Amino acid sequence: MDSIAAFFTENSAAIRDSIITFGGILVGLSIVLIVAEKLLINYGICEIDINAQEKVLEVDGGQTLLSALYENKVFIPAACGGQGSCGHCKITVLEGGGPVLPTETPHLGRKEVRAGVRLACQVKVRENILIRVPEELLNVKLFTSTVAGTRSLTYDIKEISFSLIEPAEISHRPGQYVQIQAPSSDGPVFRAYSISSPTYEKNSVELNVRLVPNGIGSTYLHNLEEGDEAIFTGPYGEFRLNEDPSVEIICVGGGCGMAPMKNIIYSIYDQWPDRSCWLFFGCRTTKDVFYLDELNQLSRKHPNFHVVYALSDPLPPGETWDGETGFIHLSADKYLEEGVRRQAFLCGPPPMIEAATRVLKEKGIAPDDIFYDKF
Repeated sequence: MDSIAAFFTENSAAIRDSIITFGGILVGLSIVLIVAEKLLINYGICEIDINAQEKVLEVDGGQTLLSALYENKVFIPAACGGQGSCGHCKITVLEGGGPVLPTETPHLGRKEVRAGVRLACQVKVRENILIRVPEELLNVKLFTSTVAGTRSLTYDIKEISFSLIEPAEISHRPGQYVQIQAPSSDGPVFRAYSISSPTYEKNSVELNVRLVPNGIGSTYLHNLEEGDEAIFTGPYGEFRLNEDPSVEIICVGGGCGMAPMKNIIYSIYDQWPDRSCWLFFGCRTTKDVFYLDELNQLSRKHPNFHVVYALSDPLPPGETWDGETGFIHLSADKYLEEGVRRQAFLCGPPPMIEAATRVLKEKGIAPDDIFYDKF
């Protein structure tokens, strides 16, 4: 054993160099194979059959299914720009997609795999493919717009308004989102942002955007100025507001999670002035508070609208706050009674979503009536 240890000690540098060389060879071979596929293998023209002949596309083989669909104005959500990291571009591949790849399995459950659900960004078009796409995604459009105005809501969140050019109108459900096209070193990418403007504003789209250090989308958006052009696709999203006015609506958000909440609330009170709705909004400090005066004004106009903000961090010396303190799910637990027919919409950090979901279930809200976006 001593001789073996001595051998590895004496030859550690050579062994390390061999491992590095072998790793480099593997990487090099991978690159060669990728280039060879692109240059030497011609898959010709392939057919993508969407929803049993509802829409049939002829595309160049060899590209990803997501790219082929985008080229033909079928816009599947893909917040990561097709890198396989967000898991949003799920569609059902019935024939021709090949085996499920290791890059897909972290985003797919067993039932989804059995049903043929795939990530469109990972499936290569190498033969004719039969796919099933939700009908509403076939209605998603590419919009061109100009920046109508911007304003700072906090030290790191901006409100950005876009005037639509083509198409000139957008139709969306409360709580849906769009995907903004942003430039990057690898070409245009798309990033998802919830619509904060209400559904009755047809000719414009408003977003709340937090600046993320080195974030491609947020950096691009924070540097836009009035008159700049912008491109986005949409609308997307699974939020579906119950249109029975007797059902109370609960909104829980934090940070930029305000955007879909604002959309939902203003859309509600345009249609149902007397409907009951609660907004629970969590902030760390008073520097993170925004829209409070505006929403309080709305609550005075509509007495069944209740606004509760809470600060999670201790107040610094000399600062006052007359709202709630602590995590926002505790405020929801404090104010909501049990036994009321409700639907809930949540948007914010995952820990907030998980804690609020537990409280809402304890209050009697069915899981199917709790919609959420984690970010």
